[in-house]
Amino acid sequence: MGHSHSHSHNVSQKNIRVAFFLNIGFAIAEIIGGILTNSMAILADALHDLGDSLSLGVSWYFAKVSDKQPSKTFSYGYKRFSLFAALINGIVLFVGSLVILSEAIPRLIHPEHSNAKGMFVFAVFGIFVNGLAVWRLKSGKTMNERVVTWHLLEDVLGWVAVLIVSVVMIFKDIHILDPILSVLITLYILWNVVKNLKKTVLLFLQGVPEEVSISSVEEELQKLDNVRKVHHTHIWSQDGEHNILTTHILIEDTMSWDDIDKLKVTVRKRLQDLAIDHATIEIEKGNGSSY
Repeated sequence: MGHSHSHSHNVSQKNIRVAFFLNIGFAIAEIIGGILTNSMAILADALHDLGDSLSLGVSWYFAKVSDKQPSKTFSYGYKRFSLFAALINGIVLFVGSLVILSEAIPRLIHPEHSNAKGMFVFAVFGIFVNGLAVWRLKSGKTMNERVVTWHLLEDVLGWVAVLIVSVVMIFKDIHILDPILSVLITLYILWNVVKNLKKTVLLFLQGVPEEVSISSVEEELQKLDNVRKVHHTHIWSQDGEHNILTTHILIEDTMSWDDIDKLKVTVRKRLQDLAIDHATIEIEKGNGSSY
């Protein structure tokens, strides 16, 4: 189990690192391209990509920190730093989406001229670069990777919009299409960002992960032999992937020490099947004894 988690985090770090270098490299290329094509849309997206790169850099750093071994200060380890990065990125993306809307909405009234052919070339390039980064992160399990993926998916959809608009504008000069598509795509992204932020904040405040049900866990454990009752169960997640549980299990008074040890092993195996990675189990007997 430990090796699997270590491998998962190594993959997470590698994916975020690749996405970071792709994004920062492309942002620089956008600035040059925006100047050469005299396209404010490309320059605006370049600033947005620079913001994304900053968030990716923060994600990369915290992903590395999250793999550190437990210490006296952080006895559970540093995995929650990855969740902290997801929270930062979610806020940055939320604010960025509002900025994009503030820029796009006025252009509905006063559309601006752009170099359609230059937009087309950069749109193809942008879809390829950001699409490659999304592909690297799409299977990510941590909240950090999920939020970063939305950063990059926003860029892919944005460039798809630029591609469509550029093709239409090559044949017909309808500049208002650019801000219309930008507003629609940004609203769609904003909706998903809010949902992910809600999940991240829930986990950050040690709420029960959505994929886990306390009542279902207790019902499963109460099916085990010699278990009379399961109560005082608490479940939270370190980073959206590694879940932790504490619970009290009331057992039959006649159980021996060996039986209790075997029961704890059985309980932990059952909890692993229920997406619980670490469990603290308090065994109680009806006579008030605890183990």
